[in-house]
Parts: sequence; C-alpha cells; structure tokens
Amino acid sequence: TQAFKIEQYVEMVLGYLKIDGAASDLLLQNYSLLEIVRQSVRKYAFIFIRKNIVLELKEMECMVLTDEKWLVFVIEQILSNALKYTSSGKISIYMEDTEGKVLVIKDTGIGIAEEDLPRVFEKGFTGYNGRMDKKATGIGLYLCKKILDKLSHKITIESKINVGTTVKIHLSSIKTIIE
Repeated sequence: TQAFKIEQYVEMVLGYLKIDGAASDLLLQNYSLLEIVRQSVRKYAFIFIRKNIVLELKEMECMVLTDEKWLVFVIEQILSNALKYTSSGKISIYMEDTEGKVLVIKDTGIGIAEEDLPRVFEKGFTGYNGRMDKKATGIGLYLCKKILDKLSHKITIESKINVGTTVKIHLSSIKTIIE
C-alpha cells in the first residue's frame, strides 16, 4: 500500500496545481450523488476490509449539479482522512438534508481537538492529531475547501475527541458558476 499512498500524494499535488486554473477544467453536469460516492468508496474498499471498518452507505436518490471528477476527489480526500484516523468502528455516508442536498461522512475516529477545528481548512495546518501522524501534510482539507468553493458547494466539520468527526458537504449550487 506504499504505492497507493504515493499515488494519493501525486493526485493531491496535481489537484493543487490544477485547481487555480480549474474554471476551464470544470465540467458541470447533473450527476447521481450515489454513483459519485460509490466511485470514491470503491477506491478504498481494501482499506475498509484490512482495517475491519464497517461502511454504512445509505441509499440516496439525489442528483447534483457538480463536476464529477472534482467531487470524487473531495470525497476521496475526506474518506482517506476518516480511514486514516479511525482504527475501529464505522464510517457512515448518508444524506442529512435531501432538500438542501447535504451529504454527510461520519466516522468513529480519534476526532479533532476543538481548538483545531477553526483552522482545519488552512493550507499546511495539521492539528494535534495530525502532528502525531507524521505523514499529515495539512493540504487535503485545504484543497477540498478550495475545490468546493469553485463548485459553489460548502463544507463544514464537527468533531469530538475520541468520538469521531462529521463532515458535511452542502451540494445545493448556491450560485451558477458559469457567469
């Protein structure tokens, strides 16, 4: 899985380099959210199995106006974090609000310290738990936020130490991106 980690970092760097010129790279269409989530989950199937973490994926009948490739990238980043910081239990993926199209990714991991929460989207920031994990780069969530801003989606994070982290992606397109 060392090759898998390298591949992930390469993807992150490429994502980082491309995001500023992303307006031309955006392909906005209506997609099935469940399909997008399934694509992301498939990539990590073997880690779920290896770490014996339960995946609870609820059915969702939801179409979203987004860019498939970039949203898959964001969900993969969030899943990667959830798997990295969860040693037992489960990761749940479901719609919290179908009207507002809010996708929830919730884990039973080590959580994020309350004082670190306001800074998780800063470039290069790794909180206490990230610093314990020597491989944390502090760029994953920063990238997610930048990409979601471009897509006019929103991201929020709630967390409790030793209870877990809940990431919410608000997928209603607030404004049309094509101006």
